Amino acid sequence: MRIIELTKETRQNLLNDLLKRSPNNYGQYESTVNEIIENVKAKGDKAVFDYTAQFDKFNLSPENIRVTRAEIEEAYGRLDASLIEVLKHSAENIRAFHLKQLRNSWFDAKEDGTILGMKITPIGRAGVYVPGGKAAYPSSVLMNVIPAKVAGVGEIVMTTPPGADGRVNPGTLVAADIAGVDTIYKVGGAQAIAAMAFGTESIPKVDKITGPGNIFVALAKKAVYGYVSIDSIAGPSEIMVLADETANPRYVAADLLSQAEHDELASAILITTARNLAEQVNSEVQGFVEQLERKEIIQKSLDNYGYILVAENLQDAIDAVNEIASEHLEILTKNPFEVMTRIKNAGAIFLGEYASEPLGDYFAGPNHILPTNGTAKFFSPVNVDDFIKKSSIICYSKEALEKVHQEIELFAESEGLTAHANSVRVRFE
Repeated sequence: MRIIELTKETRQNLLNDLLKRSPNNYGQYESTVNEIIENVKAKGDKAVFDYTAQFDKFNLSPENIRVTRAEIEEAYGRLDASLIEVLKHSAENIRAFHLKQLRNSWFDAKEDGTILGMKITPIGRAGVYVPGGKAAYPSSVLMNVIPAKVAGVGEIVMTTPPGADGRVNPGTLVAADIAGVDTIYKVGGAQAIAAMAFGTESIPKVDKITGPGNIFVALAKKAVYGYVSIDSIAGPSEIMVLADETANPRYVAADLLSQAEHDELASAILITTARNLAEQVNSEVQGFVEQLERKEIIQKSLDNYGYILVAENLQDAIDAVNEIASEHLEILTKNPFEVMTRIKNAGAIFLGEYASEPLGDYFAGPNHILPTNGTAKFFSPVNVDDFIKKSSIICYSKEALEKVHQEIELFAESEGLTAHANSVRVRFE
């Protein structure tokens, strides 16, 4: 990994480098994605079936597009029993964490007849996209579906690409069953996003689409936003470790590589105040890379977006952390809780040497679908609020309105909206 002194210049150069990975910079694929969306919008099932034959080499039809109960039972038989129990335990933790996020409708009534409030309503139908093949992640199924179930969403549908034999990854099916998905469709790619956004003869239109995917899926979600809601336009995975001289270099190296193995565009960054730690971590990284199965992907990721930044002091390091706004942030310092209070921008924050990033990916309970590419400055992890709507409640008695009607009329007239003013005025003529 590159060891670089942290300065304003190197920080800005790093930011510019990381932002190159944003889905917003893949405009060359947008025309292809838009063509797929328009075809699905116009031709419905036929376009979905044609694209599935082209990309997934499976002949889809109205009879086999849905995953059957028998296929789900078969998936249970294909998974190790101990893994099924782990999935159930993880689901319990995720459900318990998200239950704490539930909010209730509220109303504030006053003696003058004024009633104000907020009505909380779950969305009607949620659509979850799940990648297939080597990128099948049962953990993401749990993270997408369980918050929606906790929120009270009426129906949850899932799309995931089939193999050439028409089968779906068994881990994906078991996780979906544990989480409570209502219907699973064997459709992947941009065509699946379009089908959920606009509806086809077989796949119903949803109100919101969540879930990770490749660049075509990300761009399709971006294109249909506004017709439906989406969680975010996800970029490549990233981890940042903020460490001082007390950190264990072997732990730091292992944690950096836990994200570098995702793909060649993943970023792994250490910011430290200790030059000695930087060199030790670099040495440990080299040793680990030779042992790990995905070493080619890891090495390309480190060559592209692997950095060790040495800061002059902790405040400079914290400033860089807040500016980069990483998806995952580990704090391995003498007092991680104190440092955490100074962090403004991060998707998920892991404190101490025993809270390694995979704990959040698989088991602890907080959601692992997180903002990437600096969007932690204004986006949050997927949560129960993503699956609810809020309606304002306003009720005034005649007496309450009479006290303020002239103020409202004045305000409306100042904006040139005399019909607004008249709507209030006629009630007191």
